Amino acid sequence: MLGEVLGVVRYAADGGPAEDAAEAGASRLAAAPEGGEAVSAAVLRAATDAVRRCWAGGWEPADLERIIRRDATDPAHVGPVVDAVAADARRGPRPPGATDRWDAQLRQLGAEVWWPSDGGYLDALAARRRTTRFETVYTVLLALRALARLPRLAPLPTAPPPAARTASPGASRALGRIRGLLAKAEATDYAEEAEALSAKAQELMARHSIDEALLAGADATAGGGPTAIRIGIEGPYEQAKALLLDAVATANRCQAVWSADVGFSTLVGYGPDLEAAELLYTSLLLQATTAMHRAADAHHTRGRARRTRDFRQTFLVAYADRVRARLTAATETATAEATATGGAATGDLLPVLAARALAVEETTGTLFPDTTPVRLRGLNDAEGWHQGREAADRARLGEG
Repeated sequence: MLGEVLGVVRYAADGGPAEDAAEAGASRLAAAPEGGEAVSAAVLRAATDAVRRCWAGGWEPADLERIIRRDATDPAHVGPVVDAVAADARRGPRPPGATDRWDAQLRQLGAEVWWPSDGGYLDALAARRRTTRFETVYTVLLALRALARLPRLAPLPTAPPPAARTASPGASRALGRIRGLLAKAEATDYAEEAEALSAKAQELMARHSIDEALLAGADATAGGGPTAIRIGIEGPYEQAKALLLDAVATANRCQAVWSADVGFSTLVGYGPDLEAAELLYTSLLLQATTAMHRAADAHHTRGRARRTRDFRQTFLVAYADRVRARLTAATETATAEATATGGAATGDLLPVLAARALAVEETTGTLFPDTTPVRLRGLNDAEGWHQGREAADRARLGEG
């Protein structure tokens, strides 16, 4: 019976028909002759199977939670999805190709089995939400509908780490310094200091990337080959935030492809470069958002909602545009200094970097053979543009 109910709910038209189908299905399941525990166990098993199909379709836990949270008509749909992820993790094993990043996503989502038994899941969920059993089943059915209707994604490549090589103490110290600089940049109230600290962090990231490339050698596959990660792009102003991520990715020798329909960008690159890009983007996004709100308040746009949106969108795009130039310059400076002062060890640096760039480009083309440029809209606030560039241009690179 559950399979029949799920089929009707899944294929019902959006809006009222889907809600009516979920209501009818919840009524049938609530009155099922096999009893509440059997229905509960069957529903949870169906939810676990649904997330397994999502893994086979290229999704990861963080992607799944983000898309359901973004598109769900009711925020209550997110909880059953996270519970299904937790039930799947308990069942094991991890999907093929899952890395430590997978486990980190589970921890960030809080995907843990909290209910006493599978047969008691629906009653436990109803008690936690303070809803009736019927309302709980209705919510779970709509969550399962959302999972079943997700599109397939291109699976991410997973490059194994270099054989017989672990992170060196020097690399750990470098990453520790980078995180420290970014933490200071986020904490300071002075824009000039924040930008100088971020620029210095980018130089250290570039040098760390160069060191890793030299250790790997000229063979583009010796360092494990390019891999990819996904980074969520939350609204509002998704276009501007995707542009900022692209700027950070480019400066760190990665390529970014934004998938607006599913709310994330895919970054392709080598492990250390991907880690650096994610660290820096998270920090710069926080800094840019803080600066944007301060500038908008100073711009006296209160009460003019449309103008405020245009100002903020334009501000963030201008910020990303200027940050791209500054971070790229920091990377070029670090590369030039490494080439000039590194002695014979850096004689093959440029060929190594060129080989890596080609490998990243080829991997990106394989994952995304059909990409199109995005036309930015809403850039019609001159003051927002000027202030956005100024916010990204107050400090000189390499100072601080």
